[in-house]
Amino acid sequence: MKLITKILLPAVLFLCYTGYGQNVEFKASNFKDKKEDFKKALVHYEKAEELMEQGNESIYSVLNPGNLFKSAIIELKKANKFNPKNAKVNFMLGNAYLYTNEKYKALPYLEKAMKLDPEVDRFIDFYLGMAYQLDMDFGKAIKHYTKFESATKSKHVETLGRMLKKRIKECKSGKVLTATPVRAWIDNVKNINTKSDEYSPCISTDGATIVFTSNRENGHKPNEVGEYDGDIYKTELLDNGKWSAPKSMKSLNTTLDETATMLSYDGTKMLIYKNEGDNYDIYESLLKGANWTAPKKLHRGLNTKANQTYASYNFNDRKIMFVSSKKVGNSSRGTDIFFCGRMNGRKDEFGAAQTVGSTVNSRFNEGSVYMHPDGETMYFGSEGHNSMGGMDIFVSYKKQGSWSEPENLGYPINTPYDDYFFAATASGKFAYIASNREGGKGGLDIYKVTFWGTEKNQTLATEDYLLASVAKPIKNVQIENKVKVNKKSLTVFKGKTVDAISDKAIEAKITITDNTTGRQIETIMTNSATGKFLLSLTSGKNYGITVEADGYLFHSENFDIKNGGNFNMVNKIIKLKNIKKGSTIALRNIFFDSGKSTLRSESNGELNRLVDLLKEVPSLKIEISGHTDNVGSESLNKKLSQERAQAVVDYLTQKGISKTRLVAKGYGSTKPVASNNSSSGRQQNRRTEFKIL
Repeated sequence: MKLITKILLPAVLFLCYTGYGQNVEFKASNFKDKKEDFKKALVHYEKAEELMEQGNESIYSVLNPGNLFKSAIIELKKANKFNPKNAKVNFMLGNAYLYTNEKYKALPYLEKAMKLDPEVDRFIDFYLGMAYQLDMDFGKAIKHYTKFESATKSKHVETLGRMLKKRIKECKSGKVLTATPVRAWIDNVKNINTKSDEYSPCISTDGATIVFTSNRENGHKPNEVGEYDGDIYKTELLDNGKWSAPKSMKSLNTTLDETATMLSYDGTKMLIYKNEGDNYDIYESLLKGANWTAPKKLHRGLNTKANQTYASYNFNDRKIMFVSSKKVGNSSRGTDIFFCGRMNGRKDEFGAAQTVGSTVNSRFNEGSVYMHPDGETMYFGSEGHNSMGGMDIFVSYKKQGSWSEPENLGYPINTPYDDYFFAATASGKFAYIASNREGGKGGLDIYKVTFWGTEKNQTLATEDYLLASVAKPIKNVQIENKVKVNKKSLTVFKGKTVDAISDKAIEAKITITDNTTGRQIETIMTNSATGKFLLSLTSGKNYGITVEADGYLFHSENFDIKNGGNFNMVNKIIKLKNIKKGSTIALRNIFFDSGKSTLRSESNGELNRLVDLLKEVPSLKIEISGHTDNVGSESLNKKLSQERAQAVVDYLTQKGISKTRLVAKGYGSTKPVASNNSSSGRQQNRRTEFKIL
């Protein structure tokens, strides 16, 4: 046995030596027959070493490395083509890719470097840990992180010590999150992605438009690594369910970087950020007709000497949430989420920035923020909390004035790669994110998230008698038909305003009022070129919505949205009528006590708008008419309708309108506008109208 051992040991050592001793160093003596090619490759190798040193120093100092790693990769590829068996070149390639949007390319190079020379660099285990973490081999990643921590002595260990603890924690979070994946599909939106970066998707409330940013080829001059500046693009959802070919939003784009960060809930405004000096600031563009205005820099209360980047409107447009960095000299303290409130109702001035609080902001970077139109839900990207690596997407809810503990949206929405730029449709069933995960078209890609909702219970149902020899028939496991989706309690009211005769688009003013308090919530203008509008109405209120345009009778709608109701989408073409004799309009926000003619206070907003119209057009004479359904006796219905019409006339005269301009007429149930055979039809027939005499 001893003899065998003595014979085998040198053989094993020889095998180990030959297995790992294949590293071909960059020495002239190794390339005697390729002297000129060696000299050229050596230049690339040495230049890459310098770039890598600068890039890694930036990482250790928590500074942005810019294009240092990408520039190093260009040089390293040339050196690697000449000498693919050099451990150091493979190591540097792996190291460099870990700090780009092509992180998935790092692992093969690092594994090869380790195979060629296990002692290629004292950081090999740290970077292998990063690569295995990205590959979701969390056990192997922890093994390499732990080995690096115990074996490495370096001036950077103190800096990396915090990184190591964080990364080990991320791996542990990754094990938990991947063991219980969330119920969602993640699909690459292939027809808008390219091999370049596509990021920061901004979705319209109805889910029909995506505005995004890309550094794809745009005709401008590329930078030192062949990449183009970021421009803003738009795509529309087609009838076949696919997205249209993206088009450049030329009025917003320049030869510098522009990044879209949010499309307003009504689709008429857009927040972007760009660099026109020493730092990034937030700008706003407005949709005027068919064109977007040149971006205007927002107030100094929001934009400071630090970098202000990803921003989001709040649901009521009284605040803007945004991400900001804090600089101390040349170093950065990272990024946090802040908000600024508009001052005294002024749309263009903001108060001092305030943090959203330490519950949301972590000790690490926060990367993007998105406020859902329900006003109570904030999605944001973060490297902190229980992230499984890179940026993860979290959600926090407004509860009693404070933000709740952030919840990781889970795997497969989040991965160890960078996953952020969350934007959701109003229903909450669909969302769009950007991620540089493996399997995309290249770099950052835009992905669609489809939430399944809560898991369905299984029930035993029909029996399968195909196997006649089996004594007990097999029962099919069937899924219940009903799927509960975590929908938002919202109503999205969209459509366009047109002339009732010509169908031509009309620019109109839409006013939203809380009928309970009489408080005006918001005023928007429909698009002057298309007449289109888009409104988000949160639950728990009775809304009065009026539409006004010069030369037309105003139109009103009523939405009574109860707390806890389901998501609704209302798509309506509003046909406005000219102010001329015979025109009639229904007043949908006038309310009476049941069976009585007593006006309720919720009617005041509608009535006051009618007062304003009569004062603005002094020659206007109108008939106020009351209408009922056919329930009960016709004589009582006619009497009630007359009394209700007179109650409206009395209100108008009390507000200074001459009695000679007003006529009250009760028609009972004689002029229905819908069938009385349904509750909804009867509700439509119970109405108050005015007619121009």
